[in-house]
Amino acid sequence: MVSVTHSIGRDVAAPPVELLAEGLSREDRARVERALTLTEETYAGKALSSGEAAWTHALGCALIVASLRLDADTRIAALLFALGEYVDHAHDMLENEFGEHVAQLVGGLHKLNGLRVLTRTTATAPEIRAQSETLRKMLLAMVEDIRVVLLRIASRTQTLRYYTEVEDDERRREVARESLDIYSPLANRLGVWQLKWELEDLSFRFLEPETYKRIAKMLDERRSERETFIHDATECLSAAINAVGIKAEVYGRPKHIYSIYNKMHSKKLDFSQLYDIRALRVLVDEVKDCYTVLGIVHDIWQPIHNEYDDYISRPKGNNYQSLHTAVLADDGRSLEVQIRTHAMHRHAEMGVAAHWRYKEGSGPGGSSYDEKIALLRNLLSWRDEIAGSAQWVEQFKRAALDDTLYVLTPQGRVVDLPHGATPLDFAYRLHTDLGHRCRGAKVDGHLVPLSTELISGQTVEITTVKEGAPSRDWLDARQNYVVTAHARRKIRQYFSALDEEDLLTRGRAFITREVQRDGHGQANIDILATRLGFKDADALYLAAGRGEVGPRAVQMALREAEAAPDEDKDKPEIHLSRSRSGDSAGKVLIVGIGNLLTSLSRCCKPAPPDAIQGFVTRGRGVSIHRVDCHDFRLLAERHPERVITAEWGEQAYDHKQSAFPVDIIVRAADRQGLLRDISEVLSREKLNVTAVNTQSKKDTAYMKFTLEVTGVHELQRALMLIRDVSGVLDAQRK
Repeated sequence: MVSVTHSIGRDVAAPPVELLAEGLSREDRARVERALTLTEETYAGKALSSGEAAWTHALGCALIVASLRLDADTRIAALLFALGEYVDHAHDMLENEFGEHVAQLVGGLHKLNGLRVLTRTTATAPEIRAQSETLRKMLLAMVEDIRVVLLRIASRTQTLRYYTEVEDDERRREVARESLDIYSPLANRLGVWQLKWELEDLSFRFLEPETYKRIAKMLDERRSERETFIHDATECLSAAINAVGIKAEVYGRPKHIYSIYNKMHSKKLDFSQLYDIRALRVLVDEVKDCYTVLGIVHDIWQPIHNEYDDYISRPKGNNYQSLHTAVLADDGRSLEVQIRTHAMHRHAEMGVAAHWRYKEGSGPGGSSYDEKIALLRNLLSWRDEIAGSAQWVEQFKRAALDDTLYVLTPQGRVVDLPHGATPLDFAYRLHTDLGHRCRGAKVDGHLVPLSTELISGQTVEITTVKEGAPSRDWLDARQNYVVTAHARRKIRQYFSALDEEDLLTRGRAFITREVQRDGHGQANIDILATRLGFKDADALYLAAGRGEVGPRAVQMALREAEAAPDEDKDKPEIHLSRSRSGDSAGKVLIVGIGNLLTSLSRCCKPAPPDAIQGFVTRGRGVSIHRVDCHDFRLLAERHPERVITAEWGEQAYDHKQSAFPVDIIVRAADRQGLLRDISEVLSREKLNVTAVNTQSKKDTAYMKFTLEVTGVHELQRALMLIRDVSGVLDAQRK
């Protein structure tokens, strides 16, 4: 049931000073009386855009604010909200006559009123209505003092009250839609329940008049009977609870028309199926008392099956706790009873941020925003204890709601950005391409530098070129062009892609030149890339562009590809070394078979005493691999029948006759003379070096040496000595 009463009628002869000044000191009362006199003189004969008299609106709004027990400054600001419309230099006048705080509150109201065109659009534009949550946050974030939002909610409540007295029109429906989308959730969020319920019921009355009347009629048909029943049920339950020695507060819980409609709509129920039209609430001190009272309720009345919920042992996701049950009363109709402790009730009614998210059906949000909402609601709940004190006012002013700013596109879309954001951040927030092509910006119609810090409520328009690219200067933190990580990432990605394209171009030209040098113009680049250890041609081009692939490596890979038989092109090739190591005859024994042509594999370059095995090739004898060779494992999986056992012969351990090529990889901090120092180590050890490949990348040198050693022991000593060279980070066998 809802009861709408006006704070003041349109034909009021004398201002209700006593109501406006209730709870204020003598000094504040005098200030309110002066504001009343000034309001009456200034607003005489003036009307607002809604058609309501400015004087009536001001009084109604001020009385609502007074009912919330807000301080004197807020009540005075409610009276003088439109002074700037009719008086020159209103800010200075307010500051001199009523103080700086009143002037700031009225200024904040004027600032919020500038958003009316945007918020009103939610009534007709679904794509903007989807931004309702952002608009609510924007309204809260744009004020330095949250009392301005309370004033705005009070003003909207008074406007809806006025609309109950005038003819229906489209403007009234737009205001109702805006109130339901924006202001009612704000009132809920801040815990101003009496205004939330009135905003919802009045808005619903204008938006769905037939449904509203039908529900209201069903509620009114037996109002006196229902009120009598609630009174009797309260008396009955209170007596039963007192009889067992439990201290409890029992009262009827009002049900509002819009909440009834929501339940009928969401659960697809008829009015007769609602169990909570008649409802009681019981508040006790301790949790154990809740269950005792539940037993008493079920003893007095018959419980309805499946209409019991224990939210104490199993709280809702928003930590809401209470016992809910529905019973059949003596007249055969349902009665809902909620049972909770006083602490649970404070949580449900005053709430933390999770409660309003649950009530509004909102999704998860930022915890910092939730914490600030909880702080504001706590400040509001303290007003009964310290209303009018300077301490409370200062706490409110310091409770900055959000570290986010909200700006508008020329089309009215709201965009949220972190504090300190610039027009460039705004452009990249809308679209990456818009940011890349940005060359200028207008804020509220005025040209501004791209490094300008934006402020909530501004309208930002980006000037672009048809084709453009970002500037590297935008990444210079000292110039403050962009502050958001999103914009910086997009700019860096652009230049990374640009650098990669340049490397691809250079690498492609290098590989093409090397392929054509010795008449290999028909070579398959993908096969060449695979042979050189790259996944595809682009990876080869990038490596060549960085200088990681030299001409010698390309030419060797091309010659190996031409020499390989077609059927074995997908297998690692084995070639006899042309160095002093000679062939492998006599060095390797094939178990059970004699006089086979053998060759040491170039992929793993085995040397005694490495464990080895042989693989029978087509036309080139047996290739000898280390047992742990990756290529050998692949060959063995494909053709296990061609794997044979092999071991080192006596000649392999004759250091005067045998030498084996091995590859080593050295990684070191790049410096002048590094290659010379490593070469001196190898020279002292009398190791023959048959190939060297070096490259530098980001101050790190990568070197590959092919050495001839008589065995693994000689290789290990060489690696140990190389690791001792100044700047060497790592040295290991390939």
